[in-house]
Amino acid sequence: MTLWQAIILGLVQGLTEFLPVSSSAHLSLAPWLLGWNTPGLAFDVGLHLGSLVAVAWYFRADWIALARAAIGMLRTRRVSSPVDRRVLLLMAATVPAGVGGLLLQDYAETVFRHPAITATTLIVLGLILWAVDRAVSQSRSLDVLTARDAWLIGLAQVCALVPGVSRSGATMTAGRALGLDRASAARFSFLMSFPIICAAVTFKLPDVLRDGGSMMPMIVGIVAAAISSWLAITVLLRYVVNNSFGIFAVYRVLLGLTVFALLAWRGQPVA
Repeated sequence: MTLWQAIILGLVQGLTEFLPVSSSAHLSLAPWLLGWNTPGLAFDVGLHLGSLVAVAWYFRADWIALARAAIGMLRTRRVSSPVDRRVLLLMAATVPAGVGGLLLQDYAETVFRHPAITATTLIVLGLILWAVDRAVSQSRSLDVLTARDAWLIGLAQVCALVPGVSRSGATMTAGRALGLDRASAARFSFLMSFPIICAAVTFKLPDVLRDGGSMMPMIVGIVAAAISSWLAITVLLRYVVNNSFGIFAVYRVLLGLTVFALLAWRGQPVA
């Protein structure tokens, strides 16, 4: 892999990780569209380290408060503040994705990465994102989120193992379906991304280190992903205050249709 390819893939990862358009879909489709060798899931997960740095830095005040709350709960064994509750909610949201990742890892690396599956999920989940966002009123904030709500949002995150679903798209859609306003749904999605991305990077990074190739492409890709991830978080949090998710739904449908068109043009099977 060249440095330019690593930079492009890093930018793609960062820009699409926190937008509801599926970073895994873009990382699997980019080499296929451009005729590059597929870098593999380990490289894709390695790029997530950049996104991890971005979400850690952007929400650093939240993480400091959450860490203090977690330590306090361990000492007192009591839940005594809204921040304490948020720690428990994030834990509840993380468990389903952790279990699902362990059970479906092999499928995520092989079967789920077929372009036709990616195109289908881009379109279907794009339409669901649009329908839910349009139909549900914005009536709830994070302060009234329950453990059941957090678990359901975490369950939606499991679906993101299929490229095209989008981790942020699935969790924001679930949040909106439960009545969260757009800003709260996006914020909780970003916060709950930290533990699952951290776990994925920790689990897969040894595979990258064992690869034996040059680490420079990975390093520049991580830097590109960190910068573009920070930009994506900043833009989306400001955008959703006064705008719907409709533009992302339109993009997903158009991208999915483009993939189907290319499959037909290249004479490749769709199943």
